[in-house]
Amino acid sequence: MLIRQHDLKYVRPHPDWAPCRLSGPAPGNELVPIPAGAVRLGKERDDAYYGWDNEYGRHEAAVPAFQAARHLVSNGEFLEFVADGGYATDAWWDEEGRAWRDYARADHPSFWGRDGERWKLRLMLEEVAMPWDWPVEVNCLEARAFCRWKGAKTGQPVRLPTEDEWYRLAAFAGVGEVPEEAPAPANLHLDHFASPCPVDKFPQGSLFDVTGNVWQWTETPIYPFDGFRVHPLYDDFTTPTFDERHNLIKGGSWVSCGNETRLASRYAFRRHFFQHAGFRYVVAEPPAIPVASHYETDKLLSEYAEFHFGDAYFGVPNFSKALADLAIRAMGERPKRRALDLGCAAGRASFELARVFDEVTGIDFSARFIGLGAQLAERGVLRYTLVDEGELVSYRERRLADLGLDGTRGKVAFFQGDACNLKPIFSGYDLILAANLIDRLYSPAKFLDGVHQRLNPGGLLLIASPYTWLAEHTPREEWIGGFKRDGENVTTLDGLKAHLYGHFRLAQGPVEVPFVIRETRHKFQHTLSEVTIWERLG
Repeated sequence: MLIRQHDLKYVRPHPDWAPCRLSGPAPGNELVPIPAGAVRLGKERDDAYYGWDNEYGRHEAAVPAFQAARHLVSNGEFLEFVADGGYATDAWWDEEGRAWRDYARADHPSFWGRDGERWKLRLMLEEVAMPWDWPVEVNCLEARAFCRWKGAKTGQPVRLPTEDEWYRLAAFAGVGEVPEEAPAPANLHLDHFASPCPVDKFPQGSLFDVTGNVWQWTETPIYPFDGFRVHPLYDDFTTPTFDERHNLIKGGSWVSCGNETRLASRYAFRRHFFQHAGFRYVVAEPPAIPVASHYETDKLLSEYAEFHFGDAYFGVPNFSKALADLAIRAMGERPKRRALDLGCAAGRASFELARVFDEVTGIDFSARFIGLGAQLAERGVLRYTLVDEGELVSYRERRLADLGLDGTRGKVAFFQGDACNLKPIFSGYDLILAANLIDRLYSPAKFLDGVHQRLNPGGLLLIASPYTWLAEHTPREEWIGGFKRDGENVTTLDGLKAHLYGHFRLAQGPVEVPFVIRETRHKFQHTLSEVTIWERLG
């Protein structure tokens, strides 16, 4: 593809790289019904053939019936879009597509050219008269624009196929792997030509070119299968593409060899790239939103994601789960209708409490932390990087299902809020959990003096804190403990009693609960949080 983008004066034809010389009028394209079916993707770790890390793991999906074009879109079929002003009509292009089109000043495919009134096609090593029955080669943005135009012309929901739908095409057409001792039954593997060829030359069942000729753009941004693991020897191959800006291409092209010809191969490129790729369109309703594939790279967010949902270190149990378990045991036979996780951060305790409570509200001052919990509640998966040392990172994927918490997703709601100034709707709770919060508030006294209004009579308030008072978080005059008064020590527990007695009784504690926060592979914070549980008086 890079050679193809060089000026012709820098290259010359070679007999060992002879292109196809067959061409003719573009065949008519028609829709073929593809029945509904299931797909099960992902290679086993002991597969005999080489694979990139993104090919391993598990993915299963039920694919509804749809219709697919019999042929890849040919140069002749794409010409209708060009002639109809397709490149000049903003309505056919999304924002990303318009930005590329305007930057590239494109008004036709990049490998098309004109010789007076005649169209030409740039191949790898030469230019030829336009072969109208060959597949058009465009980027994903152009393919999407064509589909929008085609849909408007036909009144049908025309779009690119998803990765799952491409596998249904392969199964429907009975496509297999390239034989080891015979030429490929497709324009693949360099077995036939050093270029594309007519779109009606290689039938596969009632379709053509499900594999081979040109790569086929899909609507699916590449994402990791369940159980994805980064390969330690090429950790920068796939993970940089998990950004929802790299779409999968399937099927291989005339020049694809080795792993690229395997049905399991998963290659993805930015949507404005060129990769000997064309497309086939389908008629189907919009695809489901794919699971977010982005890896959170913000150091603080990643540390908290690991703190809440990651590994246990040095034998110290997960802190959020330990607090939730303490709270649940303390509730005993009390009603467990609604719980409030105040200062919820990434939300692990919220999900843990939802195992027994009918409804859990997670509130944090940081919208960024709330985003982690909301993503888990919506999609059940969280991905992030952890600093190992310097610029070296490792990759983590955490799923609520693996923690036995997937069934809690519908019972948890996350909100941004200020614990010292909560809206009136955040009331009527049977439990309030305030973990590592009290020494991070700008006015802990204000919070403590009003928290009883949020709790039902007989409800419990669990406060956990290492009491690390810092003026950068809480003005010195607002500290409720950790100082001397009249020469006597005033502890935070003293302050809690001073503000809570009258509306609460101390039901349990204090007890110390440890936690460990991983900063790097070789640096950890080991802290003790003091826990007290208070019962609201009737």
